[in-house]
Amino acid sequence: MAIDKQLIVEALYKVKDPASGKDIIAARMVENLQVEGQNVNFNLVLPSLNSPHKSNLIFDCVATVKEVYPDADVNVHVVAKAASSHESTSVVPQIKNIIAVASGKGGVGKSTVSVNLALGLKKLGAKVGLIDADLYGPSIPTMFGLQGQRPKIQEVHGQAKIIPLMAYDLPLMSIGFIIEPEQAVVLRGPRLAAIIKQFFNDVLWPDLDYLIVDLPPGTGDIQLTLVQTVPVTGAVIVTTPQEVAVVDAVKAMNMFLLPSVNVPILGVVENMAWFTPEDLPERKYYLFGQGGGLKLAQMAESVLLGQVPIVQGVREGGDAGKPIVTAAASSVAEAFMRIAENVVRQVEIRNESFEPTKIVNVTT
Repeated sequence: MAIDKQLIVEALYKVKDPASGKDIIAARMVENLQVEGQNVNFNLVLPSLNSPHKSNLIFDCVATVKEVYPDADVNVHVVAKAASSHESTSVVPQIKNIIAVASGKGGVGKSTVSVNLALGLKKLGAKVGLIDADLYGPSIPTMFGLQGQRPKIQEVHGQAKIIPLMAYDLPLMSIGFIIEPEQAVVLRGPRLAAIIKQFFNDVLWPDLDYLIVDLPPGTGDIQLTLVQTVPVTGAVIVTTPQEVAVVDAVKAMNMFLLPSVNVPILGVVENMAWFTPEDLPERKYYLFGQGGGLKLAQMAESVLLGQVPIVQGVREGGDAGKPIVTAAASSVAEAFMRIAENVVRQVEIRNESFEPTKIVNVTT
C-alpha cells in the first residue's frame, strides 16, 4: 500500500512536545518529510541535541506513524534548532499565509466564501486580512457595509501608502473603495496588474496570519499577476455541485497546478450544495445535483473543505453588510466555521509537507 504523506502529517498531530505542550506539527518541529516507497524520513527539530525529551519523542514519532502504516520504515533525524538562513523574498513578509479563493465561473458564491472564510478564521483567533481582487465586480464594500467609504493615505519615508479600511476587525482593500459604485471598470491587462501590485506594495498591511485574496472567476491577468507578485500559500476552489460549474472550476484549479505556477490546492468548497425549507428542516433538495465538490477535490488530489447549503440568510447578510458568520448561530454559520477550521489544518499540512511557494515568472 502506497504511503500518503498527508496521512503521516495528520498522524504526527498526536505527538506532543513535553516542553511546550503543543503537538509537534503546530510547534513546527517536523521538517523535510520525505516518503520513498515504504521509507518515511523526516527531521525532528529540537532546541539541543542533548534535549532530555529526545528519546521519548523519537519513540512516539515512530510508534505513531506505525499505527497508520505498520510496515513503514520510519527514520527520525534529530537536528538542533537554528535560525533561518534564508530571507523572505515576499513584498509583504509580515503576512504568513496568502490564500487565493478562486472559481471557474461567476455566480458560484466565491466572494461569499471569501468573506465568511476570513471572518471564520478571525473567530478562531487568527489575524486576518482580505483583498478584493475582483476588479471588474468588487463585492467586498457591499458585503461589509462600507459603500462610499474611502481609505486614508499616510506618508511613509516620503512615499504615499494606503491604510486599509476596517470591518469586524479585518483590514480590507478593494477597488470598490476607490471608484464610485456605478463606475464601470474598463482596464487593460497592464493596468489590472498595476492595481493588484499596488494592493500589496502600497497598502500598510499589519502582521497577519492569513490574507485572503478574492479572485475574479476564471484564469486571466489578475490571477497571473498575483502569483508573480507574492508567494501564494495555497488556493481554495469554490464550485457548486452542477457539472457545468465543476468543468469550469477544473480550469481554474489546473492554472494553479501548472508547473510554472505550482500553487498547492488547499481544498474545495461546494456552495449551494442543497436547499432545505425552513419549515422542513430535515429535507434536502439537491437543486444543482450532487457530488460536484467531492469530484473536484478528488481531481485536485485534495480535500472537500465543506458544503454550504442555500439559505436566504446568506444572501440577506451579504446584502446588509452582516455576513452570516457574524450573525447568531445557524447551520450555515457552523458550516463556514468548519470550513475555516479545515483551511487552518490544510495550511499547516501544506507548510509541513512542501517548501514555501516561490514568486513565479509566468510568460504568456
